[in-house]
Amino acid sequence: MPAGRVGAGILVMLAGMLMFSLNDVLGKWLMSSYSAAQVMLVRSLSALVVLLPFLLASNPAQVIRVERPGLQALRSGLLAVEGIGFYFAVKYLPLADVVTYWLAAPVYVAALSPLLLGERVGGRAWIAVLIGFAGVLVALQPSAESLTPEALIALAGSAAYALAMILGRKLRGTPDRVLVFWQIIGAALVSLPGVLFLEGGWTPPGARDLAFLATLGIVAMLAHMLVNRSFKLAPAAVVMPFMYSMLVWAVIFGAMVFDDQPQPAMLAGAVLIVAAGLMLARRPAQPS
Repeated sequence: MPAGRVGAGILVMLAGMLMFSLNDVLGKWLMSSYSAAQVMLVRSLSALVVLLPFLLASNPAQVIRVERPGLQALRSGLLAVEGIGFYFAVKYLPLADVVTYWLAAPVYVAALSPLLLGERVGGRAWIAVLIGFAGVLVALQPSAESLTPEALIALAGSAAYALAMILGRKLRGTPDRVLVFWQIIGAALVSLPGVLFLEGGWTPPGARDLAFLATLGIVAMLAHMLVNRSFKLAPAAVVMPFMYSMLVWAVIFGAMVFDDQPQPAMLAGAVLIVAAGLMLARRPAQPS
């Protein structure tokens, strides 16, 4: 593969992680005034406005005639739960803490791959899995005080994200734009009851906040498109390690915007999780 394409893939991945980090900052800021359901619903609708022209310009029939609709629905539901869980957790926890829990998702994927995908996982990968789980424990510091509902929701959200990643591998034949379309629809459908029926589910936004809510969806949509593009430009093993740049942005933005100060245990756990992720990204492929 030409070095120029690999370099472009790395730059595009770094740009995607910056967009995801901006999405996180906007989401945390908006959660001070709006419910997680409302943030997710408006984000989904604005992202849909961005995506629809791409779908209409290609093959709209692909959106309806999807492979394995049951798995598509399950994946969309998991990603909706993951997104709402992220916004709920980030309202109460430092940005870097929540991102650290989410970055453990590749470790969960590796641990579940033999059971759910029938893939072989070698000894080096299992060592990485153990290191990753150790990182989660170090970051969480399990105790009656640390096992707050917010922390548990963050862990559950990262697990839901890992399961969605596994389903994405089962649906690898589905075009990216179709996967993203149903992901957006799922998020809108899951968040709609919370907006309609939960107290405080909908707060009428002013013009400025409505613009920020819409921007959130556009930024998230752009982030997904950049990440998908990076995997087409360069091998996954090359670009995946650069996903961890999101943790750097989380620490920087958390300190600058929200005055978050990461605890030493959280930083130590993050180092272990990143090390495990790098080991998993670099491991040789195992035949199934």
